[in-house]
Amino acid sequence: MVRPAGLLDPTRRRPFLDQRRPSFRRRWQQRPLWVRLGLSLVLALACVLLLLGLAGSPDPSSPPSTESARSDTTVSSPLLRQRSYLDGITDAHNMTDEMLSAHSFSRQLMDQISLAKTYIVAAKEANNLQFVAELSAQVRREQSILAHAAAHGGTVKKEEAEKAIRDMAMLFFQAQQFRYDSSVTIMKLKGQIQSLEEKSKAEADKSTKYGQIAAEELPKGLYCLGVRLTMEWFKSPELQRKFSDRSPAVQRNMRDNSLYHYCVFSDNIIAVSVVVNSTTLNAKHPEKNVFHLVTDEVNYAPMKAWFAMNDYRGAIVEIQKVEDFTWLNASYVPVLKQLQDAATQNFYFSGSGNRGTPIKFRNPKYLSMLNHLRFYIPEIYPELRKVVFLDDDIVVQRDLSDLFTINLNGNVMGAVETCMETFHRFHKYLNHSHPLIRAHFDPDACGWAFGMNVLDLVEWRNKNVTGIYHYWQERNADHTLWKLGSLPPGLLAFYGLVEALDPKWHVLGLGYTTVDPATIKEGAVLHYNGNMKPWLKIGMEKYKGFWDNYVDYSHPLLQRCFMR
Repeated sequence: MVRPAGLLDPTRRRPFLDQRRPSFRRRWQQRPLWVRLGLSLVLALACVLLLLGLAGSPDPSSPPSTESARSDTTVSSPLLRQRSYLDGITDAHNMTDEMLSAHSFSRQLMDQISLAKTYIVAAKEANNLQFVAELSAQVRREQSILAHAAAHGGTVKKEEAEKAIRDMAMLFFQAQQFRYDSSVTIMKLKGQIQSLEEKSKAEADKSTKYGQIAAEELPKGLYCLGVRLTMEWFKSPELQRKFSDRSPAVQRNMRDNSLYHYCVFSDNIIAVSVVVNSTTLNAKHPEKNVFHLVTDEVNYAPMKAWFAMNDYRGAIVEIQKVEDFTWLNASYVPVLKQLQDAATQNFYFSGSGNRGTPIKFRNPKYLSMLNHLRFYIPEIYPELRKVVFLDDDIVVQRDLSDLFTINLNGNVMGAVETCMETFHRFHKYLNHSHPLIRAHFDPDACGWAFGMNVLDLVEWRNKNVTGIYHYWQERNADHTLWKLGSLPPGLLAFYGLVEALDPKWHVLGLGYTTVDPATIKEGAVLHYNGNMKPWLKIGMEKYKGFWDNYVDYSHPLLQRCFMR
């Protein structure tokens, strides 16, 4: 029979006594006497040493002292071997024992003052002025207690401090009832900031809208002047004869390429007068200046009347109206064709789709053919070879005759570049996400400005710039290449055909920004580009003087129309 492992045989007999292992006591007694004495002495000595060690160790139930704990921690932990922040604070600041004490009245007062100032801000935001006054009074009271103690070199008096601390604590409890905690205050401030941002955006939109409306308005003085000049023209045959009975010499000079020819297209009589007056007054040879003015039907008679009444140092002035250019029709001019489209009219005045067109693009000048007439100068004056194009919002400060001798190096136009800043490069004016624009034009190409441009009409005709202009205008029928205006198509039509001029010839920005006075002083032509034109009330006062210098406000008609 096989017995399971671990079970003893019950039939097995215990060993005899003489075969059993002797007990510890018997073995100890069998040891020699000297061995037993030596082991006893060693055991007694070990017990004595153990008792001495226990007596010298600290009580584990009591907390260690600050200095010992700090030194032990510094030695035991390698991560804390650097100097403690507690040491840095106590060394860097003149901290007294009272301030370091857990029961310091000075520290409690200072802490309460700091917290009270935070609650004062929150209470002001909630417009709880009574609570603000009480907190402020209590802050002044505690500050007075601290100041008195510091002045007399003593400690804060217990009676005064306890009363002040208790009163401030009551106010803190009241502040908690008002929910003047940090989280609520932060949320309120965030809400107020968001509200202010929305109001600021709304006001900025209003400012832009009203500024645009003011820029588009016709001042009463200009309207009055136009009416009075029209009356003078039709009742004075003498004025009419000054334009109709011009001598053959004068008519030849209008096409004489040895003279200095300037083109101005405008419906603003006073503005054009300032351009002509400032140019002739600063010219070395004003009698060699020929001005080619084009206006509309409404201002044609008053424009002729004004220039018939006034003399400009012998300069010749030719005035035409755009309606007489019958070849400028919808079959030839893409802009006129597009303006007949209902979708384009909707785009100009009310925007397309659900997103309205920005207000700055709704200026009537974008619908005026006078604004696009600059692209047809070679056809308007087929006999001329070189002209200088001037906008009506400029003032001339120097003789411009040197412009006609500038070498354009085979280019069509001479213009001042405006790429000193990134927002005057091509990507600002054109939609470079369109494949046509992206494939043909560099987005970082330098922009330039209309307003004072030297034009080589011979090169213009050879390079068919007007045809290029028509090509891009037709491609932009859906307004995807650029929005509105004459500068974007000008950048495309004259791309690679512009000679950069010295910036002193054309100083821009007087109608919307601040310009360096030294730059203004050195400038030959000052341009009031922007909405703040000098003849408007919204014009920048610091720059109006340059324009006013060339307006004769003593003129009887200007006096009657209260133009000043």
